[in-house]
Amino acid sequence: MAIGSGLSVANLYYSQPLLERMGDHFSASASRMGIVSTATQVGYASGMLLLAPLGDLLERRRLIVVLLLATALALAAVAVSPSFAWLAVASLILGASTVTPQIIVPFAAAIAEPNERGKVVGTVMSGLLIGILLARTASGFIGSHLGWRAVYWLASGLMIVLAGVMASGLPKSSPTLVGTSYGALMRSIVGLVRELPALRTSALFGGLAFASFSVFWTVLAFHLATPPFHYGSDVVGLFGLVGAGGAAAAPLVGSFADRRGSRWSIGLGLLMMLAAYLVLGVLGWTMTGLVVGVLLLDVGAQCNHISNQTRIYGLRPEARSRLNTVYMVAFFLGGSMGSAVGAAVWPRHGWIGACAVGIVFLLAALTVFATTKWDRPVFVTSKVEESV
Repeated sequence: MAIGSGLSVANLYYSQPLLERMGDHFSASASRMGIVSTATQVGYASGMLLLAPLGDLLERRRLIVVLLLATALALAAVAVSPSFAWLAVASLILGASTVTPQIIVPFAAAIAEPNERGKVVGTVMSGLLIGILLARTASGFIGSHLGWRAVYWLASGLMIVLAGVMASGLPKSSPTLVGTSYGALMRSIVGLVRELPALRTSALFGGLAFASFSVFWTVLAFHLATPPFHYGSDVVGLFGLVGAGGAAAAPLVGSFADRRGSRWSIGLGLLMMLAAYLVLGVLGWTMTGLVVGVLLLDVGAQCNHISNQTRIYGLRPEARSRLNTVYMVAFFLGGSMGSAVGAAVWPRHGWIGACAVGIVFLLAALTVFATTKWDRPVFVTSKVEESV
């Protein structure tokens, strides 16, 4: 599950080190290329809203295989893009189809023991997070040597192979909802948002933190292409390796959330991300400053994200896919907002402006954190978990 999550989620991030190269190909400015990152994340949020809830309604293994094959087709569509408009639309479709990790993570939570749920989610999330970070490394290297289209052709083939592996390797699941229509399933999501304040606050924490995170990764390629660096996409991709080292902390974060509760780990994650931007704002013109900032930013983002997911999965076990849908829609809408704002700020205000925007998002999250009433989650009993 961890490997499958990492390989499939990587499709969302291949474009980031390639934005400048792709912009040159289509004669598109930096702010216009930000549309590609934004379209991918908006598509992913749409897929999360419309497709991920099916994890409570359908057999999950079959759903995962179908989605992987759809993703392979979307990647091929990006690879053959004849124009910028085609690229933007294909990126939107790619984002919508790449919701497989958000079927897998609730699946893992469902088969975990309650007292180990944070550790299990952390383990699967470590694979997912490493996939996010190494996607930039792989696409930067391959794009520098073989061109950006080769990245998407290779990814398309990889998804076909992964679909076969998942079909044979995953256990078969039983839907938690039987005899429920798709319309009723979607309406129930509104009820969950209304009834669960912990879900609402975690969604807000996740969205604001990922908005801040996306600002950095959207502008990094442009920052490293300017003085004093003058680096290409291969060097941009290497920063994924730096962040991947921090992803190894994901299971430890999950265990910490199991022992101490999500409040401590969510607050710690937000503060680490804030410290990262302070380092990046002051030392972002040196390689040492960038490396330290990336480590702090990635570990802090993981700490916040895993803790939020561990928190919401204990609220309504029979509705984990729908709970995850609410959280991840907010998460990636925040990411798309961060990408759009980062790309818009860069041409006028440069690196300092981008760091300032990242800090503003985090200060907003910390304000909500400080004013939130933190009740200990009430975990539902196993009888309820087995029923509708």
